[in-house]
Amino acid sequence: MLEIVTNLKRVKGHKFEVEFDDPRYPKLILDEPEPLGTGEGPNPVRLLSAAVGECISSSLVYCLDKARIGVEGLETRVRMELVKEEKGYWRIEGIRAEILLGVADRDRAKVPRCLELFEQFCTVTQGLRLGTAVDVDVRLG
Repeated sequence: MLEIVTNLKRVKGHKFEVEFDDPRYPKLILDEPEPLGTGEGPNPVRLLSAAVGECISSSLVYCLDKARIGVEGLETRVRMELVKEEKGYWRIEGIRAEILLGVADRDRAKVPRCLELFEQFCTVTQGLRLGTAVDVDVRLG
């Protein structure tokens, strides 16, 4: 088992400072857009969108590297659909990652095998698909 620990500390309003368990990573500022926050940083939905995009892209690169396929370019766009559910709360209804991949002509025939496999390597998308359990414990200090 591997445990990842991320600490958040409220700065003010809906603005939080995020600190990771590895000192090599810079602190982040997360904030909600107006009118809740001031939009001084991305909100959690945008952070999740980035996590999906980087994870799925990195997984594809991993597979392509293993197959010795030369990547000439890779761009990913993640689209998230947010809808209000019956009680009026915003929910993520769907996430779509669109990847534009460029490879050398000599490697094109090897790409389909990676396209069959690469999504299995992405921890984030596979966890979302499986419905990862989230437990919340609030303690008064």
